[in-house]
Amino acid sequence: MIQKFVTVPACRAVSVVMFLATVLAGASLVSAQQTPAQPPPSDSSQSEPQSAPAQPAPSQQIPTPPAQTSQPQAQQQPAEQSSGQEPSDEELGQRRKVKSHDYKNWNFNAGGGASLTNGTTKDFVRGGGGIAAAGVARNTSKYFGFRVDFQFDDLPLRNSALKLAQAPSATSYVFSLMFDPIINIPVSKQWSAYIVFGPSYYHRGGKLDSSTEIPGSACNGFWTWWGVCSAATVPLSGKFLSASQDEFGYNIGAGVARRIRPNIEIYGEIRYLHGTHGGITTDLRPITVGLRW
Repeated sequence: MIQKFVTVPACRAVSVVMFLATVLAGASLVSAQQTPAQPPPSDSSQSEPQSAPAQPAPSQQIPTPPAQTSQPQAQQQPAEQSSGQEPSDEELGQRRKVKSHDYKNWNFNAGGGASLTNGTTKDFVRGGGGIAAAGVARNTSKYFGFRVDFQFDDLPLRNSALKLAQAPSATSYVFSLMFDPIINIPVSKQWSAYIVFGPSYYHRGGKLDSSTEIPGSACNGFWTWWGVCSAATVPLSGKFLSASQDEFGYNIGAGVARRIRPNIEIYGEIRYLHGTHGGITTDLRPITVGLRW
């Protein structure tokens, strides 16, 4: 039997081997078609589309705040800072400028009238001498201010005074400078009142046209008031025709005003003026009517 197996022809053995090889090759080809081949890792990144970039890992991603929420926060931060800061001096100054007051800082007045005399002045001066007055006031509030007035008063001598002076005629006057606090009293939109009082300076002067008075004679009341007596006598030099003396004193007065236009008022006032120097006095009660603006 062994001899029979050995005597198998060699051609049959070769054909059997080739058949087995063919079967094995077909089986491997079928399995390769059913199982798709996976690409190598190095080529996978190149085969993906370029429009889809690689997503970073969650730990490497940096969150970006939304643009809409950052703007309100940026706007709120200056607002919060400005609300917490105190207003500057410029802002306060602008607020004060916007706020207007119901009074004028400055007032000007001008008027005229006549004077009534009083005291010793009444013995030698007739009442009714003309006056001219002008002034300016600086108001610090609606009710209070300071006022400066300049006034000229004519002092016409009485006939009895001219006889004492033995003169046919004469001129006499007073210049007054008054510095007064003023108290304003608003009554209505059209009417107001005020009170003034304060120190005054007076310069009284005059001149006799001529006189037959004998120099060195005793002074009478007129020469004393005229202010030329020296040692109770008329000056021997004959310099007694002119008079000039400075006096200090006070004044007090009151007035009312009526608004006739938005910035113009008509006013009327009366004052009492008193000045003195070396026992010689000047007393007047001027009445003035004028305009104030």
